[in-house]
Amino acid sequence: MRTSNHLIGILNFLTFLLSIVILGGGIWLSSRANNTDCLKFLQWPLIVIGASIMVVSLAGFAGACYRNTFLMKFYLFVMFFIIAALIGFIIFAYAVTDKGSGRSVVNKGYLEYYLQDYSGWLKDRVVDEKYWAKISSCIRDSKVCSKMGRTSNGVPETSDMFSMRKLSPIESGCCKPPTDCGFPYVNETLWDLGGGLIGTDPDCSKWNNNQQLLCYQCDSCKAGVLGNIKKSWRKVSVINIVVVILLAIFYVISCAASRNNKKIDNNEPYSEATMTKEQPSRFQL
Repeated sequence: MRTSNHLIGILNFLTFLLSIVILGGGIWLSSRANNTDCLKFLQWPLIVIGASIMVVSLAGFAGACYRNTFLMKFYLFVMFFIIAALIGFIIFAYAVTDKGSGRSVVNKGYLEYYLQDYSGWLKDRVVDEKYWAKISSCIRDSKVCSKMGRTSNGVPETSDMFSMRKLSPIESGCCKPPTDCGFPYVNETLWDLGGGLIGTDPDCSKWNNNQQLLCYQCDSCKAGVLGNIKKSWRKVSVINIVVVILLAIFYVISCAASRNNKKIDNNEPYSEATMTKEQPSRFQL
């Protein structure tokens, strides 16, 4: 039984370490929500799940160390639902970020993002006027567009250099007009509105060289936010899939070890102490 308890204790310690990974993913999403993605509710389920795993694993560890049956049963019971919640969260994350991606542009290093390529619950939430007002304000406050400026040997980058850059979805969708507009390049966030043809894209008329406006009301900006969220969530989901597989393995082993403990406890007639009682030595008085 002591070996089984040691095994359960080790597995709970490893589970505790995995909870740190999940919490780290939630905190990373939270930092991006405040600075880049600007969607401030998606990270909380992950943080809550990570914190729950941490607390439950500590309870299981204590139960294994002190042979506390209640804590062990509590660990096994609650962990089952936590693993189920994490699996549901992963499925949800893939479902809401399933559709939509950037489109490649001829002779450009960056991608263009179109709102019609996206659909579903997440898109509906992002395009909601009240919610978009908060998101666009967050993007503006993050100064992601003002940080795009680059120089080469003290000289601002040229149009050709800018065309070859790998822009993030938000930089591509919110900080510059769509390529179809045909506006001549002045710098990263300033374009000559009178020196080119205005394309058929409705976002062309929404572009403004005012650094407080830019393309923050463009559909391409909303698509860029969705593209950024998809990239962030897919990265975290890959880690979560690995974590949930390891948690499931640890849980099955813990269940088996716990059953082994119960089996040994219920098999007392075959233990040394009990056999001595059943067949006392002839030398005893």
